[in-house]
Amino acid sequence: MTSRSYSRMIELPTFEERFEYLRCDGIVGKETFGYERYLNQLLYHSDEWHSLRNEIIIRDNGCDLADPDYSIKGRIYIHHINPITIDNIRNRDACVLDPENLVCVSFNTHNAIHYGPNSLADRKMADRKPGDTCLWK
Repeated sequence: MTSRSYSRMIELPTFEERFEYLRCDGIVGKETFGYERYLNQLLYHSDEWHSLRNEIIIRDNGCDLADPDYSIKGRIYIHHINPITIDNIRNRDACVLDPENLVCVSFNTHNAIHYGPNSLADRKMADRKPGDTCLWK
């Protein structure tokens, strides 16, 4: 698989196209870091990560897959576009902290990217009708 990037992803016009571009089709329960999980926890609790995380949220305006039509309500996750490995963290490879490898996602979108099904990331808006927001009807 070729390396994916934020710059290429952002050129895709729809949320669905961006989702397909990033989809990993992983297996639920498959260990990624196993006993070495402390390494990614050290990364995600570092000052360097927190600063970069804030930059990514600002760049993406807190929107799911940086799509302005999908503002994230609740916690914002930062997704590595190209998944990182234990060795990437150990070796402090550039891909770990490269903004071209990071994008804002919601919890559901993050899980759908990694494990599917696509319906987890389904963000279609409900059809609106006149008066459907009236609280006293």
